Amino acid sequence: MNRDRFKAVLRACRRSAPRLLLAAVLPLIVATTSVPVWAAEARAVKSRVAPLYPEIAKRMKITGVVKLEATVEADGKVSDVKTISGNHALSTAAEDAVRKWRFVPADSQSTVEVEINFAL
Repeated sequence: MNRDRFKAVLRACRRSAPRLLLAAVLPLIVATTSVPVWAAEARAVKSRVAPLYPEIAKRMKITGVVKLEATVEADGKVSDVKTISGNHALSTAAEDAVRKWRFVPADSQSTVEVEINFAL
């Protein structure tokens, strides 16, 4: 009887295994293949303005990358910029510079991720 029970459990596992595997793997597949909104709507930069290295950051020898998220209007003007990561001493200068950038015009407003590297 024990052997029959084992075979019944084994058959049940074989039937449900593909569903369990699909339930476990599908979210991973979706997560790794999803394209972020900012990457799907990436736009070419028409003109850049270099950031001014803050004097206090120079004296303290602060370097690094500041990641920003810029909202770009359809005409290519930057309407909003916010810092995603990076040193606060550098982020204000990076935000000010990106606000002056111009992007290639597009059909609609989009969000673009920008990285500014500060090196001495």
